[in-house]
Amino acid sequence: MPLVRWYGQSAFLVSGSKAVFIDPFGDMQGLASRGIEWRYPPIEGATAELLLVTHDHGDHNAVDAVGGDPQVLRTAGTHETPVGTVVGIASEHDDVAGTQRGPNTLFRFELDGIAFAHFGDFGQRALRAEQAAALGTVDVLLLPVGDGPTVGGERAAAVVRDVQPRLVVPHHYRTPAIGFLEPPDAFLEALGARVERLEASEADVEGLLGTREEPVVALLAPPL
Repeated sequence: MPLVRWYGQSAFLVSGSKAVFIDPFGDMQGLASRGIEWRYPPIEGATAELLLVTHDHGDHNAVDAVGGDPQVLRTAGTHETPVGTVVGIASEHDDVAGTQRGPNTLFRFELDGIAFAHFGDFGQRALRAEQAAALGTVDVLLLPVGDGPTVGGERAAAVVRDVQPRLVVPHHYRTPAIGFLEPPDAFLEALGARVERLEASEADVEGLLGTREEPVVALLAPPL
């Protein structure tokens, strides 16, 4: 079964027979001049066969942080990759058709028999029916829940109900390393699912999977 490792914010490495990295961040020290705290450790030593970038913001698009000469995908469409077919689905980073924060791509891929979807900085009011249809069946949903520029609270919970994954891994929320987002509490309360609070930033997916009727939410420990 694949392992999921959280590097902070929206950056993940999903590894098994192949490795997929999603939304790596680079040097974020410039945020300090805007009064934004960022204390996630830099991404070092990560390699992958496939690199997915959901949108071109600096905390998601640092492709040079990942080694291994991966294939890089940034756009919607159906793509053939080293891990098989990957579907990119057009979405928006805000609730006004992308006019404030631009486009965002939802990515769905399968690794070792498990279907993953990463929602990047999904900020729409709700998941549209055609987007849900394009996603199809998803086992593990990597979902932003920190509100503000993305979904959070009830809007994030509604996405989970629409997608019906077996496991939800929240990201892009307030932790001791970053302070400009909301904590995951409102999302957890709105969803009302079983929550596993882990002591590590990496977890084996197999031991965490719930059911589509009763998904599990896995809060990985933020890297510090």
